[in-house]
Amino acid sequence: MNIQRTGSIPSGKGPPDWFTGTVRIDPLFQAPSPARVAGATVTFEPGARTAWHTHPLGQTLIVTSGCGRAQRLGGPIEELHPGDVVWFPPGEKHWHGASPTTAMTHIAIQESLDGKVVDWLEHVTDAQYHSHP
Repeated sequence: MNIQRTGSIPSGKGPPDWFTGTVRIDPLFQAPSPARVAGATVTFEPGARTAWHTHPLGQTLIVTSGCGRAQRLGGPIEELHPGDVVWFPPGEKHWHGASPTTAMTHIAIQESLDGKVVDWLEHVTDAQYHSHP
């Protein structure tokens, strides 16, 4: 058994190559090999969002607070609320983040394939982000 104490891993800022706006990442766990699952709590300030990206083995988001948005390529922008659970299948191009006026926090869980958990792509433009009806 291994207990990782709260605060034992420092928070980090979402890198501008992968995020637009202010984003805080709090690592939760990285299972040791042969397991390959990892999780983090991610907090997006209003208007903040990921770049478009994919995951080789998919990703699960569990929204814990606030109001957010998510979109898969070719699909509508979906609003996210606390308690919502989102699954992005392997290779599905998508983005997620806060609403324009409200912060959002989610737990992100994904598995690595050959040491890789994500493929980062281009940034979501302001026009794409604000295309919500």
